Amino acid sequence: MSTPAAAPARPPAALPVPASLQTAAQAAVAQKEPLVVMVTLAGCAFCEVVRNHYLGPMLQRGEIHAVQIDMLDRRTPLLDLQGRSTTGYDQARAWRVRVAPTVLFLDERGRELAERLEGIGVADFYGPYLDERLRTARAQLGQRR
Repeated sequence: MSTPAAAPARPPAALPVPASLQTAAQAAVAQKEPLVVMVTLAGCAFCEVVRNHYLGPMLQRGEIHAVQIDMLDRRTPLLDLQGRSTTGYDQARAWRVRVAPTVLFLDERGRELAERLEGIGVADFYGPYLDERLRTARAQLGQRR
């Protein structure tokens, strides 16, 4: 008697790491969408939940324009929303991010369009909180056009 084969593991729903936040924001706004930025931390289990169960699948379905930056990355070059050279570490500090994951909803100038999501809180409510922030960000973006 053979045992059933284990189901193949679903690959993680990765978010891109941008070379330029400015370019990413311009692409998002051209699609009439806010730029969703997840500030993450290597090894952060809560970050994996947000990435793999919320933002990654939404990105794969074309529902959002999202990227991620590592709040402790001092090496990878990054252009900020004004086109200046920075790093994930310095950008996270500039945004005053202190908790991973933090999800930001930005326009092309880097203005926050909705209240940021800090941490994960209660996982059962994360999806509705995320949906509400996206609705707010989209409405704010639409008013600025």
